[in-house]
Amino acid sequence: MAKRGRLRVLLGAAPGVGKTFAMLHEGTRMREAGKDVVVAVVETHGRAATAEAAAGLEVVGRATYLHRGVELTDMDLDAVIGRRAEVALVDELAHTNAPGARNRKRWEDVEELLDAGIDVISTVNIQHIESLNDVVEQITGVPQRETIPDDVLRRADQVEVVDLSPQALRDRLAGGLVYPAERIDAALSNYFRLGNLTALRELALLWLADDVDQSLKRYRDDHGIDATWEARERVVVALTGGAEGETLLRRGARIAARSGSGELLALHVTSQDGLRVGDPGHLARQRALAEQLGGTYHQVVGEDVPAALIEFARSVNATQLVIGVSRRNRVAALLTGASVGSAVTRDAGTIDVHIVNHADAGGRLRLPRLGGALTPRRRIAGFVLALGAGPLLTWLLASLGSVDSFTTHALSYQVLVVAVALVGGLWPALFAAVLSGVTLDFFFVAPFGTVLITDPSHVTAIVLYLVIAVLVSFVVDRAARRAREARRAAAESQLLQTVAGSVLRGQNAMQALVERTREAFGLAGVRLVDARGVDARGDETEPRVLASCGEPLRGGRHTSIPVAPPSSGGSGVALELHGRELDASERRLLTVIVAQLGAAVEHRELREAADEVAPLAASDKVRRALLSALSHDLRRPLASATAAVTGLRVAGDELDDRDRDELLETANESLGTLAALVTDLLDVSRLQSGALAVSVMSIDPADAILPSLDELGLGPADVELALDPVVASVAADPALLQRVLVNLLANAVRHSPPGRPVRLATSQFGGDVQIRVVDHGPGIPAERRGEVFEPFQRLGDTDNTTGLGLGLAISKGFVEGMQGTLVPEDTPGGGVTMVVTLPIDAAATAERQTGEGRRA
Repeated sequence: MAKRGRLRVLLGAAPGVGKTFAMLHEGTRMREAGKDVVVAVVETHGRAATAEAAAGLEVVGRATYLHRGVELTDMDLDAVIGRRAEVALVDELAHTNAPGARNRKRWEDVEELLDAGIDVISTVNIQHIESLNDVVEQITGVPQRETIPDDVLRRADQVEVVDLSPQALRDRLAGGLVYPAERIDAALSNYFRLGNLTALRELALLWLADDVDQSLKRYRDDHGIDATWEARERVVVALTGGAEGETLLRRGARIAARSGSGELLALHVTSQDGLRVGDPGHLARQRALAEQLGGTYHQVVGEDVPAALIEFARSVNATQLVIGVSRRNRVAALLTGASVGSAVTRDAGTIDVHIVNHADAGGRLRLPRLGGALTPRRRIAGFVLALGAGPLLTWLLASLGSVDSFTTHALSYQVLVVAVALVGGLWPALFAAVLSGVTLDFFFVAPFGTVLITDPSHVTAIVLYLVIAVLVSFVVDRAARRAREARRAAAESQLLQTVAGSVLRGQNAMQALVERTREAFGLAGVRLVDARGVDARGDETEPRVLASCGEPLRGGRHTSIPVAPPSSGGSGVALELHGRELDASERRLLTVIVAQLGAAVEHRELREAADEVAPLAASDKVRRALLSALSHDLRRPLASATAAVTGLRVAGDELDDRDRDELLETANESLGTLAALVTDLLDVSRLQSGALAVSVMSIDPADAILPSLDELGLGPADVELALDPVVASVAADPALLQRVLVNLLANAVRHSPPGRPVRLATSQFGGDVQIRVVDHGPGIPAERRGEVFEPFQRLGDTDNTTGLGLGLAISKGFVEGMQGTLVPEDTPGGGVTMVVTLPIDAAATAERQTGEGRRA
């Protein structure tokens, strides 16, 4: 059987970084070194450099498949295997094969090549890795349908990152080295944004770093290496759920920071039965703090805390372990044995252990609470058992036993006490022990009929018998307490999970929290109120109910708990509980819910404030733009008209007919321009309601584009249209959008060289629609990009015959008033591309798609 081949994968952050070129270059190098290398399949995508790199290599012919009358070509797997080369170059590992091929995916073809003993060099982009597919979609807004399982890539013998800086990749794209010219503009503004490429590059490097970590871990496991390899500092901070956790986290972060590239990991160990749990509020805050400090939070289950800590630290190859000084007092330490700190220090081996002191170290000496964990019903049952079974046992022993069988009698009463302890706990057991002792002495210890003991051994037996009763009762009581804590922990976990699930599923956060609070604590009614409102005179108004559930409050009897949104200090917002009183443990859980309510209230307030400010901001932007237009555009035609009329009045009859006609023409042109400007501004203002509010509606971008072309009298020789026929409707003001497009098109036509028409294109990206006005003129220097949006900056153009328009400043104000953006970009080959981005009207788009589906 042939030895399995080796797989080498070249991983890139995005298309165009040079993976295929690097693969072909490596194939050429290996061929020159004497290796038998063939190109199994390569996708050049029309790139001349890639095709040139493959020119000197043997290329295996492709197989042809007929699918629905169309001929498709793909890698000929059988031909590649039959060629029996040493190395096969297979491009695009995540590619989906043509219908009719033996395998559905190209990586499955590669598996067959490897099984045949052929080494394979392949390529893949980070967006095609299955586990990162959703992350890449969130970053770029583009879903990836072709994916490769992580396991396939992790099994590769060698993975190399082909790296290129984001700006260098954009430069390659702008130079036409990645995509054809017609796709460059959309690519630069969508998938190949600088931020997108930076994030994808980070993903690729992090994935490779994680793969290196896993490879190192496998090597250590395979070779039984437990010793820490200090490749970099990894600091594990042990959290108990106490208040000292924040101190430990900050100390651990400082230790990690000293190495320059240290890693911080926070760890909380819980028991399998859920009894050993920390304070949920402390843990939630500490988890957030760990993330703020650049670390990660982990939770493991383990009965032996020191062993669990050390096992986790070794599994992540930690170099430092930070734990806090024990919070137990000395008496508790003597009774329960060695502390966690001493056990960890003893067993940590080469891991450095830092034991940090804190304010809660060495707790005070406190007596245990005498209150049991058993229910009152069980305690009553214990007393009833003692009172009923005691006399019955005495009658049986007196009837059947001998007065000399003291040991038998004592053990019989001992069984009774243990039974009472199991049923009723401590207090019924003590009562049964005292009652049994008196009965035993009265009936079965000489002198009979008196409570008098003459034999010291009998005294010792009775004392031991009481001690055993107390110990058994303590064990039963402790077990019941632990069982109740376990049930409560499970209930609390379920409650928090339900609350989180309700919010994540899109339910109203405050309403979901209020409903779950009433259900969890069995209350008659719960409501969240805000009493901070004031009327126009400054007087306080009635409390505003933010969320409610259950019965309304009756007679004003309720428990009010302040809710403290971080931004408001908690004044006036309260959670009102109507029903039974909550115990201490329930209030502890309630603090967690109250904290989440505070965050929800703050989020709601910020959203309301944003909603209130948004229309004012939009109107203000439009108002400022209109005032800028008036202050600038009125000045020039008014001055021209004034100068012309003044010349006519002063010169009078001295002017010849030609000069008089020229002055009249100048005055007429200037006054016409002035009238058109005022008319336009009045038309825009009449379209608005109120103080120049933006009238947004759902429109097709083409409905504003075509009238703009008609207004300027532009034809096919002037403008090349590339409108996407399936682009979604946008939320915009038709009149304002038309004014914006008229201004942008006029500028583009004015600056484009003769014979180079302006290109106007529409495309859809994520939740936005982009309208691109592309010219091939002189462009705008990068250092002057900001000036073009200042009021009517024309970069030296003062020609009064070019038309005044509304300028880029007011265009930008109009677009931003419609919740969009207007940004300039470089046109590949020279020129400026003005990109108008507007939000999609989701409701109208969905309605249109539904109508098309019904017609279909």
